[in-house]
Amino acid sequence: VDFPLTLYNSLQLIEISSRTILSFTFSHKNLYNDIYIREGILYLMSYRSYNFTHAITRKPSKAVVRGLTSQDRGVPDFKLMSIHHIAYVKALKKAGANVIELDALEEFPDSTFVEDTALCLPEGAVIMKPGAPSRLKEVNYIEPQLSELYREVYRIEGKGTIEAGDILTTESEILVGRSERTSAEGVSELKEIVSKWGYKVTEVITPPEILHFKTDCSLLNNDTILSTERLASTGCFENYNIILTCDGEEEAANTVRYNEWIIMPDSFINTTKRLIDCGFKVLRVGNTECAKIDGGMSCLSLRFTPHA
Repeated sequence: VDFPLTLYNSLQLIEISSRTILSFTFSHKNLYNDIYIREGILYLMSYRSYNFTHAITRKPSKAVVRGLTSQDRGVPDFKLMSIHHIAYVKALKKAGANVIELDALEEFPDSTFVEDTALCLPEGAVIMKPGAPSRLKEVNYIEPQLSELYREVYRIEGKGTIEAGDILTTESEILVGRSERTSAEGVSELKEIVSKWGYKVTEVITPPEILHFKTDCSLLNNDTILSTERLASTGCFENYNIILTCDGEEEAANTVRYNEWIIMPDSFINTTKRLIDCGFKVLRVGNTECAKIDGGMSCLSLRFTPHA
């Protein structure tokens, strides 16, 4: 019987037929965290903050050896970084991502850290305005890609700066950490743009010893944050459950939640075990070379489900 069904996620209700919904559920099974029927209506629960269909990555360039860094940790090994990058893309695909792999940009040493260039939400994308002058023009290379996927693409164009490495999107709000790279003016302009889509932006302060807000944190599920002690102690996650990284493993804080998987660097055995013991499914990827220039797991991709 072809009776009306309702697809529910955290954004909208859509009436579709039973024949359509069964096909949709099968082909996009990774998107849904709960499926149930109530009074003849099929509900598919999806979390927009980590249930995705797409990812964009950019291959590292040979110029990455000149990438920006906040401390001297040695020169990245380009060949090893490339091997790690391939493994990272494979992990995204295993998690269910349709990965769009972009070519390297030799004129931009830090361009493999594509996350900083845009904030991607289901309703639209916002092109950032990096606070590092050497990265400003990187956004010109990501905007055409996102314009092919989204009907609505905005740009931060005021005097402020903002990088998406300072932005953590949860189910209830968008947390933005002011930092050396992200100014109050940039946060204010972002707030104005995303308010059109009903998002609440909460501005927090990134401690000065932390480069980006997400250097020290990441989303694990709809109400749980993985964080370092130094960031959690500021009180910015008072409305969330917090899992702390283990002592000496602060760099494990930057992970990627993609559908049912946590993608994290493979060097942090204790924090990995802590997450597994909490019931999370983990994929581990090498990150020693990106870490030399302050790069973490989230830096290496844009993750989203575009509503064109």
